[in-house]
Amino acid sequence: MLAAGRRLVAGVDEVGRGALAGPLCVGAVAVVAATCDPPDGLADSKLLTAEARAAVAPLLREWACAWALGWASAREIDESGLTVALRLAGHRALAGLGEAPDGIVLDGKHDWLTTPATLFALAAPDPWLVRTVVGADRAHASVAAASVLAKVARDQTMVALAAAHPGYGWESNKGYGSAAHLDALRQLGSTEQHRRSWALPGVAVRG
Repeated sequence: MLAAGRRLVAGVDEVGRGALAGPLCVGAVAVVAATCDPPDGLADSKLLTAEARAAVAPLLREWACAWALGWASAREIDESGLTVALRLAGHRALAGLGEAPDGIVLDGKHDWLTTPATLFALAAPDPWLVRTVVGADRAHASVAAASVLAKVARDQTMVALAAAHPGYGWESNKGYGSAAHLDALRQLGSTEQHRRSWALPGVAVRG
């Protein structure tokens, strides 16, 4: 996108889409043509250990022209559905950059950022040109950086939530459907941090 003449391009990626509990987190990292090479050790967050992500995250915050995170809660996922919640979190992240990018690289093949504005109460249609790229978190440094920053922040959030909701193993499974988490759901039921509109094992679907 920078090569095509876009001035400020944001890489965007999400974390937590498939979790059973906890929020979604969307990272946005903005770069310009003059941005230097990314720090050594940057890769898609799924390819890095927790220690490697924690080590490179502060370097990425310094490297980026701007970066921000956007969140959507489990309640918002239940009330609006996953795609709309992703969009809410994505627009919150982009708003946090301080300057609207004129191009976005979005990981994946589905553009969940641009949809009719009435669905999420924006006053005008989405102004950004969004390019979806399968594997963008491996091919574009800004997207990989967004992935790492979102993953580090969400993991920290889930560890904090684990202390308030013991027994589900969120400090290790981060809200995903591990065997221990599924067993705890059957035994303890769900919490307000669970996505209760989903088919949670042993829990009746709400409403």
